[in-house]
Amino acid sequence: MNSSNLPTVSVVVIAYNDAGLVGEAVSSALAQGPVVAEVIAVNDASSDGTARVLDELAAVHPRLKVVHRTENSGGCGTPRNDGIAAASGQYVLFLDSDDILPPGAADALVRTAEEHRAPVTVGAAVRRELPQHHDVPWMPGLHTPGEVIERPVDRPELVRDTLCVNKLYERAFLQEHGLRFPDGRFIYEDFVFTARVLAAAPRIAVTGDLVYVWHVRRSAAQVSISLDRKDVGNWRSRIEAHRTAAGILAEASPVLGSACRVKFLEYDLRMYLRELGRDPEYQAAWWTLTREYVDTFPEADIESAAAHARWIVSVLRATATPPADVERLTRLAAEPPRLLPPYATGPAGVPVWSEELPVELADLPVLPVGELPVTVDAEPAGRAAVRIRLHDLYGRLAEAGPVTAQLSFMPRAGGEAVLAQPVELYPDSSGGWVAVLPFRLADLAVTGRRQGLRRMQAWNVGVGVRCADGSSVFTSLRPRGRLLRRRALPSSRYGVLLAQPYRTGAGALALRLAPGAEGALYLVRNRLHRARAGRGAG
Repeated sequence: MNSSNLPTVSVVVIAYNDAGLVGEAVSSALAQGPVVAEVIAVNDASSDGTARVLDELAAVHPRLKVVHRTENSGGCGTPRNDGIAAASGQYVLFLDSDDILPPGAADALVRTAEEHRAPVTVGAAVRRELPQHHDVPWMPGLHTPGEVIERPVDRPELVRDTLCVNKLYERAFLQEHGLRFPDGRFIYEDFVFTARVLAAAPRIAVTGDLVYVWHVRRSAAQVSISLDRKDVGNWRSRIEAHRTAAGILAEASPVLGSACRVKFLEYDLRMYLRELGRDPEYQAAWWTLTREYVDTFPEADIESAAAHARWIVSVLRATATPPADVERLTRLAAEPPRLLPPYATGPAGVPVWSEELPVELADLPVLPVGELPVTVDAEPAGRAAVRIRLHDLYGRLAEAGPVTAQLSFMPRAGGEAVLAQPVELYPDSSGGWVAVLPFRLADLAVTGRRQGLRRMQAWNVGVGVRCADGSSVFTSLRPRGRLLRRRALPSSRYGVLLAQPYRTGAGALALRLAPGAEGALYLVRNRLHRARAGRGAG
């Protein structure tokens, strides 16, 4: 079957005050070829030049139809519903005005849908951080290319993929079940729509092709609704959307409802907790909202969550206000999770959160070593090495017998990790282990260039620990002392190599490398840009 014989797709593009970007989105949809019979752009009563941009494009491209709303809906659901109502293609695909469809996306989705007679087809998506072009796969490993799921209840973990834009929907299926988005200013409308789709129990087919590029512009003057987390209202909206979605799924299948609540504990709760910040008023409001919602969860769902999520819930339940060591909790919510010292014990040596909050850390004594939230501190040891200290965790690492540690540099823009040589660990007087790990920044910069990293390179820094019993654990590093000082190093290859170690939002060590004068200038400009964005956000 060639492209001209494929069933047709209606691409629904929604736009509000996005004159500078909507043209690229529409063009990416039109570029899909004849499989896209029409692109329906819904202008949600924009006050900038969005309407003009769309009308000018429609005058040139007969496949583009523009719907102008006279009143702004306040959200994404209503304009998407308008697009569904205006669609005439056999299938519907959604696209936001600041994102793009990669070449061949519609073809790949339709071919898979037709091959498996699936009302819903899903493909791969990436979050592309701009301007760095750092691609982060969305829910990697959740979907298996070529897989066909006869009923969502057969794969309850599907509730974790809440996006609507990485999926193709048969229009007759949407019509038959009356599937629409929540109207008005309803944030996280995807949650509810996706829940309604899964509750309708469609066959779902999976293609391995990349079908959606989600652009993330954190420094934009107006960030997307889902990234606008400056006040607790965003978290309240997410909770309400999740509550609605969980109710829809539970009514259709108790299994799906339970999976949705477990997903909230393991994903949503941890994501927002690690971004909690230091504002006491925000922390207190967030804490109250979260406790009240989690208290509605069946105990069985909490027990089904991963250990780290259960410990967070236990601390939440133990105190009506954020504890003094709430930052420790944010580090436990990070990925990978880290439980910072000190480590307290209760009766009979049972691991507990702290002396002030003696909440039992259930199952910690039996967790596999690879799942332990270990902490590794790092401080400078000369110009080309770091001294690390691996903290024991209630005797669990001592049982495994740490032998070696190995630095790992992972490009934040995606790509293969660069590994240093393993170094032997030695016990220290504190009950942990220490080692001095050498590295060569010039070699790292060369490798980055070979991987296509130009100008400024950004690397996450981690450490892998191998134990005598055959187990191993990998985690990030906690920077200590003067490790975060910027350095300008002479380089025979680049003339100068500027190195800027920094602490990520999750408190982990990362590194920016700028080879040569051009790279150094780019790093300085990037730093000034982030500083200005930070002042503007404040």
